[in-house]
Amino acid sequence: MNIEINVPDGKSGEWEVSTFVVSNDNAKLFNLREMIHGSHRTIYPGTYKKLTRNNYIIMSNTPAEINDLLAFINLSHGSILINGLGLGVALSAILEKDIVSDVTVIEKSKDVISLVAPTYLQDKRVKIINEDAFEFKPPKGKRYDFVWHNIWSDICGDNLPEITKLHRKYAKRTSWQDSWCKWDCKRRK
Repeated sequence: MNIEINVPDGKSGEWEVSTFVVSNDNAKLFNLREMIHGSHRTIYPGTYKKLTRNNYIIMSNTPAEINDLLAFINLSHGSILINGLGLGVALSAILEKDIVSDVTVIEKSKDVISLVAPTYLQDKRVKIINEDAFEFKPPKGKRYDFVWHNIWSDICGDNLPEITKLHRKYAKRTSWQDSWCKWDCKRRK
């Protein structure tokens, strides 16, 4: 699956959106490294977008990132909550679906919002809130059909306590929720 990201290249504070190219050699090296670590994540040569913080890649629209989102993308419908805007890869994909009625995105970084949000706020179904996912309080009585948590920079077993905390926080607000690479974090722990 390919998800085109139309966010313009730009910089705000320590955050930057930029276009980059993955060569054949870089794709092979990445895929070999992932195989050695027992991961399913792969990329292919091509041109992509990335979001970096102080020159460290936080996310991209490479196949490795998109595959991590497939269950959420394929299942989601109705009212959606996404914790973490990033490049808006998940948001872009679900906005293609007519069966998505509304999407609330919680993003902690004002710089990420200034870089990325204008691309998505043109869709009336989207609401982006500048707040911490752990502090956000949904409106009283609000239930979401699907909740997606994607606030981490790395796939790491150290993320599990925060993943657990978010899942507990939203358990009564949804019947389906998941977190970016939760299974991989458990495996790496």
